[in-house]
Amino acid sequence: MSPPAGRNAWTTMSSFQRDRSVTRQKLRPGTIRRIAGFARPYRRLLLAFLLVVVLDAALGTTLPLIYKAIIDDGITRGRVGVVEVLAGVLAVLALVDAGLSLLSRWLSVRIGEGLIFDMRSRVFDHVQRQPLAFFSRTQTGALITRLNNDVLGAQSAFTNTLSAVLSNILTVGFVLAAMFTLSWQVTLIALILVPVFVVPAKKLAPRLASLTRESYGLNAEMNTTMTERFNVAGAQLAKLYGDPAREATAFRRQAGRVRDIGVTQAMYGRVFFASMTLVAALATAVVYGLGGRYAAEGHIAVGTIVALTAYLTRLYGPLTQLSNVHVDVMTALVSFERVFEVLDLEPAIADRPGAVALAPPAGGASIEFDHVGFRYPAASEVSLASLESVAVLDPRVPAPVLHDVTFRVEPGELVALVGPSGAGKTTISQLVPRIYDAVDGTVRVGGQDVRDVTIASLRATVGVVTQDAHMFHDTIRANLGYARADATDELMWAALDAAQIGALVRSLPDGLDTVVGERGYRLSGGEKQRLAIARLLVKEPSVVVLDEATAHLDSESEAAVQRALAAALTGRTALVIAHRLSTIRDADRILVIEDGRVVEEGRHAALLDRGGLYAELYRTQFAAESPAGVAAA
Repeated sequence: MSPPAGRNAWTTMSSFQRDRSVTRQKLRPGTIRRIAGFARPYRRLLLAFLLVVVLDAALGTTLPLIYKAIIDDGITRGRVGVVEVLAGVLAVLALVDAGLSLLSRWLSVRIGEGLIFDMRSRVFDHVQRQPLAFFSRTQTGALITRLNNDVLGAQSAFTNTLSAVLSNILTVGFVLAAMFTLSWQVTLIALILVPVFVVPAKKLAPRLASLTRESYGLNAEMNTTMTERFNVAGAQLAKLYGDPAREATAFRRQAGRVRDIGVTQAMYGRVFFASMTLVAALATAVVYGLGGRYAAEGHIAVGTIVALTAYLTRLYGPLTQLSNVHVDVMTALVSFERVFEVLDLEPAIADRPGAVALAPPAGGASIEFDHVGFRYPAASEVSLASLESVAVLDPRVPAPVLHDVTFRVEPGELVALVGPSGAGKTTISQLVPRIYDAVDGTVRVGGQDVRDVTIASLRATVGVVTQDAHMFHDTIRANLGYARADATDELMWAALDAAQIGALVRSLPDGLDTVVGERGYRLSGGEKQRLAIARLLVKEPSVVVLDEATAHLDSESEAAVQRALAAALTGRTALVIAHRLSTIRDADRILVIEDGRVVEEGRHAALLDRGGLYAELYRTQFAAESPAGVAAA
């Protein structure tokens, strides 16, 4: 049956709160066809759902006619039997209505939750395949909104919007047909009151939508503030530099505006409710007044007046909602398009057709750079303007950062990359596991072009430890198992022992089940680095890339990490970026990088004797660390 007038008022108000600017947006060609593609697995459920909606609308139209029959054919004529039969029919229809309501809800939930599952799964899988450049440009909050709000908005197109539009159209059609059949004069007069409510509501809609947008924006700002202040790094910065009173004042200002908007919206809601109730009451008065006169004069039956009054409660809500239906429909369609926008952004790093699994040779895998040139991708190649909260993506193409880089790391060899900050060392290291792809030339691992092998097999072969080893807010076991899902406890303990952190983990009350905290903040810098090395050892890669893994550690922590690295590098091909040059004096070869080029190559002693950039860097660093040892350097 149709919802009561009160519920219609709140539903109508919600409809008028929607952002009306969506009606000015142009959908891309094929959007409707793609939406139909998402709905295809649920087409039988959708047909059943639509049939239930039709039956429910028809049932709601039938009831006032039964009221009329009870009065005109039963009560006024003294037919007790007719009254009892029709009362029984009402009871049966009530049971049928309850059954239809339950069935409609089950179908709606089944379709809606299924669509949410399908869309979230596809978007999540698609997003995690995007390159690192995508995440470095995208606002995390905007991306999460696509996975939550826009997916829910798209889902509502099939459940709420579709059912509401169809139900309202059918209800208005059935009710008007019945009312005109009963008394076209009374019906026309009752309809005159519709603009009394609809016109002011339409004029009020832009103000409601504006308040809603402002509220969403303020809530997003408060969420951002809390996210930034309540994570460990943000909380520490706030403790060191923040002013609690100033922070609290700024937050109260935002929260106060949200409060004021909430009060205004509540009053608008009450006005909507009161207006619809008032219009319904006035219409009822008109029907009883004019209809009562006709009944007294013998032109219509008393039951007809009762039926017309019952129809009025089912007419105004759906009729008003239909006046705003284009906004509801476009809101749902735009939500779909925003989801499709993400799905249409092809990952810049992906398996080529015919890619094969990388099989490292028995003696270990080599690393080879063959005349490699590289520039970071432009915004238009890896990002979306809507996810960066900008009107248009930056069209500029970044300048090249690597120029004709050529070198080879033999199986089992340790080669170090050194050079000034910004020289391109990290960029070189990121080309090995295909975090980025070379623009010119070729990068090979195990003699195979990394673009010709599957990403999964390449990243199973290459293990990386970065300067800031990230840990998930989970247990040590989960963080180690992230590198290898089938890792046993024995393998994890062996890796922890080799990484010089096994004794510490055994001393913890929960052992492997100890939660490390957000980003591993419950561990010291040295402990976190050693745990990252243990994670690498669990993975058991053939090739190891270390990106300044000992930078910013104290001497004791660095010594522990160096012992752990000795175990990690044994028998493996290694490419090491060194911040402290003293840590790579025993490297098989050292490559000196400057302005994206290899400018020097050799062993530690030979490079010092050459007196070039490496010697200058070494002397500068040695002087900074130990002024008394400049002469020795």
